Amino acid sequence: MEYDLAIENAPATISGGTGILLVHPSTGETDRIDTDFLKTDTDHRLVVSTRTTAREVAQKLDYYEVDRETTDILDTLSVERGYSRRTSESVHYISAPDDTDALVQKVEWFLENHEGKLRVSFDSITELAYYADEENAREAVEAILDLLVEYDAVGLFHLAEEVHDADVVAGYRDLFEAVIELSEDGTVTADF
Repeated sequence: MEYDLAIENAPATISGGTGILLVHPSTGETDRIDTDFLKTDTDHRLVVSTRTTAREVAQKLDYYEVDRETTDILDTLSVERGYSRRTSESVHYISAPDDTDALVQKVEWFLENHEGKLRVSFDSITELAYYADEENAREAVEAILDLLVEYDAVGLFHLAEEVHDADVVAGYRDLFEAVIELSEDGTVTADF
């Protein structure tokens, strides 16, 4: 399956099973890239948020006019922060931000239970590594990439470059077949 891609300086389409690594400065404004990715040529989408709560994700989606009716949110933080959780058909939680097994299981559940063109936004690898450590974060990302191939879906994974050791960043660059870089000045470059 082919998916349209509405990201500056990137190819017009990508194949199902493709994971894209979005490398950005920790202060980088990634919302526009993320939401353009999510709302283009999609039947259902999942936002995995290890950085913000479901409420904050919903506000971002509304602001950028991403269809909430066909969007699921996986909030990994509200438990950690002691916020109330209101599970619904489209908002899901895991018991702790470092529970990578539950995170991967929720992604698999989403892919199994939705049809058509499916997109996953993972924001962010950096925050997951903060809670679960680099090794567990890497294993979770690898498992989700395998699921994208299995279900012919596509994904966009955020990584704040300067937070990680250079060898960790290089390892992620090698893991992904497509890399988008957002510079401090907002310039977007793509390597596909």
